[in-house]
Amino acid sequence: MRLAVKTCTLDMPYEEMLDFCAEQGVSALEIGTGNWSAAPHADLDGLLDSGTARERWLDAQRRRGLSLCALNCSGNPLAYRAHMEVTEKTFRLAELLGVEKIVMMSGLPAGCPGDRTPVWVTASWPPETQEILDYQWNEAAVPAWERLVRLAQDHGIRRIALENHGMQLVYNPETLLRLRAAVGPTVGMNLDPSHLFWMGGDPIEAARVLGEQGAIYHIHGKDARRERRMAGPNGMLDTRPIGEFRARAWNYVAVGAGHGLQWWREFFSVVRMSGYDEEVSLEMEDLTLPVLDGHLASLRTLRDAL
Repeated sequence: MRLAVKTCTLDMPYEEMLDFCAEQGVSALEIGTGNWSAAPHADLDGLLDSGTARERWLDAQRRRGLSLCALNCSGNPLAYRAHMEVTEKTFRLAELLGVEKIVMMSGLPAGCPGDRTPVWVTASWPPETQEILDYQWNEAAVPAWERLVRLAQDHGIRRIALENHGMQLVYNPETLLRLRAAVGPTVGMNLDPSHLFWMGGDPIEAARVLGEQGAIYHIHGKDARRERRMAGPNGMLDTRPIGEFRARAWNYVAVGAGHGLQWWREFFSVVRMSGYDEEVSLEMEDLTLPVLDGHLASLRTLRDAL
């Protein structure tokens, strides 16, 4: 497997970011194009409009021995037209760049026709939860994803890696495989351990389940930690903003600050055994550390584990 970085959280100009990645022994880049990313390293419209701009942008990566493994357009295209537009533009840009993998999220529809607010159902009661889920899956999500898969294929995209994020219709292997059964194998999972940690899942077992279906399309190297003092009495469901990390039941942390080196070695061993041997892309969102320190600490753990 190759070490990559999701570059959105590196608060540096584009070429400075490339220098940092090359100096750290990173092989590949996952670059955000918009939606929930500020896209600091890709001007989506500018790259779409100019072949010269695209060539300069790619050449800066090549000169440093870096490759572009994926574009990331994570947002909610099932609820917000603006997010769908960025997704469609990202598919077009991928074709122009020769990129065959998109990392994104499944999106989350509203709970009924006419509503505009996404609704994430996480329990089976009261009974109206089942009506919401039926609408979200069968009337909203599956038709939209059938169209998105056709569009991706038209633009030469072979794989769409959906992140198992909360507040999304696809948030674990079971929901990913449900969507995949409906729209086909163009969709697979961007397996991000951090989200399964706070949802109470086991990323190693998730890798085994997904591997049986050939459905691991990407890996995010990202960690999370249960904060015992708050989670003990309150449980893991927590609506505080991530900036209030001292009061939260769990936090995203630098890789190794939640789960140690031995856990990451076992995870990568099982991932590889399950058929995935491509990029592991660091996503660093530890707000308790300066940004650069968090990246350096995480990269040390990932390098040692890989």
